[in-house]
Amino acid sequence: MINVKNLHKKFLLNKEQKKELQTNDKYALVVDDLSFECRPGEIFSLLGPNGAGKTTTLRMLSTIIKPTEGSIEIGGINAITHPNEARSKIGFLTGSTGLYARLNAHEFIDYFASLYGVNNKDLTERKNYLFDLLDMNDFAHNRIAKLSTGMKQKVSICRTMIHNPEVVVFDEPTSGLDVITAESIIQLIRDCKSQQKTVIFSSHIMGEVDLLCDRLAIIHKGKLKYQGTMSDFRKNMTETSLTGQFIKTVQS
Repeated sequence: MINVKNLHKKFLLNKEQKKELQTNDKYALVVDDLSFECRPGEIFSLLGPNGAGKTTTLRMLSTIIKPTEGSIEIGGINAITHPNEARSKIGFLTGSTGLYARLNAHEFIDYFASLYGVNNKDLTERKNYLFDLLDMNDFAHNRIAKLSTGMKQKVSICRTMIHNPEVVVFDEPTSGLDVITAESIIQLIRDCKSQQKTVIFSSHIMGEVDLLCDRLAIIHKGKLKYQGTMSDFRKNMTETSLTGQFIKTVQS
């Protein structure tokens, strides 16, 4: 379970940023009073155009940055006052995840498993499950520096899931990937739902959102523009496509 209430995030602006934004304001308000709830066994999509505040919100949920105001609970834990305890329950996949190029996939996953305190028995079971699901066995002993973009993304996903987190945050998980790799990631997201994990899924691909999500929130300029079920969103559409309805919601 994720419970977010009245979330705000301001960033201090330097002179260059003020000039670029053509403002004299001391701060930029990136997330403006967001509240939503994500439940176990469902996929919740957080959507918005570039610069809407999605990634900042997901980073706050994942305890990477602290909010300026508001509260975040992860599995009943206050993620602001107890970030380490909350972090142990979270798997966070982002496009900017760094990989150690000199290690192979096995070594890299083993390293992160040790950071999470995963025991040897569970590690073997989790690696077997994830390597099979993501079709990683053929390159698991190759150095990460030699892997393709899709292979590296699979390693990142395995790193995200190796400790079997109860809350999983996927930020643009299929961006730039081939169809086969993207499909394996979509299957993993479905598996997370069937395992009663709490899943937040952010994507620019509306077909994936329609395929996967149960509920969604749309934000623009840090503000909540829509929150509801995917079925209600479709039922109340006035545009001919999901993308068209998304654009209309953002611009309203």
